[in-house]
Amino acid sequence: MLLADALVYAAELKADVVVDIATLTGGVVVALGHIASGVMGNNQWLVDQVVQSGREVDERVWQLPLFPEYQVQIRSSTADLVNSGGAPASAITAGMFLKQFVDGPAWAHLDIAGAAWIEEDTTLYFH
Repeated sequence: MLLADALVYAAELKADVVVDIATLTGGVVVALGHIASGVMGNNQWLVDQVVQSGREVDERVWQLPLFPEYQVQIRSSTADLVNSGGAPASAITAGMFLKQFVDGPAWAHLDIAGAAWIEEDTTLYFH
């Protein structure tokens, strides 16, 4: 919820671009392991810039989709939204939850839960 509040605050400050980075979900570890971070956003140009920047510094980033159908998983009958869409596509539904709090700026979310702490030598993967 703190990250959602920060996204609202950034929009209130009239930010043009917002990139948030968090060790948000274990779901991204299931999807991408410890080799890549997931990125989602509301602006394809910005997402592409994040992916390209990752390539330039050997930090792999893979785009996850924010298809409208994922919105169903964060609907609630008692609240505006639920903050967890359950196990299926959990990294994506977490991104979809955050997207609801971005009003205005181009936004990209990096879920770095898997790649934040790599305990093996990954130089073989990148070179």
